[in-house]
Amino acid sequence: SLFTFPAECSISTADGSALVKIGNTTVICGIKAELTMPPSDAPNKGYIVPNVDLPPLCSSRFRPGPPGEQAQAASQFIADVIESSDLINREELCIEKSKLCWVLYCDIMCLDYDGNLLDACIIVLLAALKNARLPEVTINKETDLAEVDIQKKRHLKINRHPVGSSFVIFDDSIIIVDPTAEEESLSTALLTVVTDEEDRLCAVHKPGGTSLSGEKLQHCINRAITRNKEISKLVDKVIESKKTAK
Repeated sequence: SLFTFPAECSISTADGSALVKIGNTTVICGIKAELTMPPSDAPNKGYIVPNVDLPPLCSSRFRPGPPGEQAQAASQFIADVIESSDLINREELCIEKSKLCWVLYCDIMCLDYDGNLLDACIIVLLAALKNARLPEVTINKETDLAEVDIQKKRHLKINRHPVGSSFVIFDDSIIIVDPTAEEESLSTALLTVVTDEEDRLCAVHKPGGTSLSGEKLQHCINRAITRNKEISKLVDKVIESKKTAK
């Protein structure tokens, strides 16, 4: 089961937010946009910086302190998905080449952990980005300073709709979709497949474990393609209903 909705009331200071619940796993994402200089190697692009936080409050398996290995791996995987899926055209985040651009800090926090983290993180990121709005920014030609008009805001243009589907494998014979934390701990391998709405394969994450035959892998990819269409429709439906309610 999956529930997803924009969470403006939960993060009133964010430029975009959403909350997603898959089974007993709940994650929330807040997007904060700031102005900065474009990177020197890409002067016509902005930044998208994801960060996944697994605090002790979401599960007894996590401890206070610096991000653990699982949180770091999840953050890197989300960054890879953003890049490989062409989720957002980073050139549209640039306001003036070599001078000014947006950086989107996408902070994803797990509120309740029961496995299937990557799927929840990708869905909540997509929902929060679709919910986000940025103010209009111009550069004054006389003062060369940025002027922000918070009365005029626009939604981000989402190029692709990546959705992750996670599986647990038991000795290459049994495959379970949407695993719980217990199922993940008992499995012999984990697999996450990310596809977009055009059935393109965006990313595959398999951190070790037993090998998977080509036939089984294709089966998982086909399941992921079907699930992408279901999740994308659900996210769009929820966001449109929120817009209508306003």
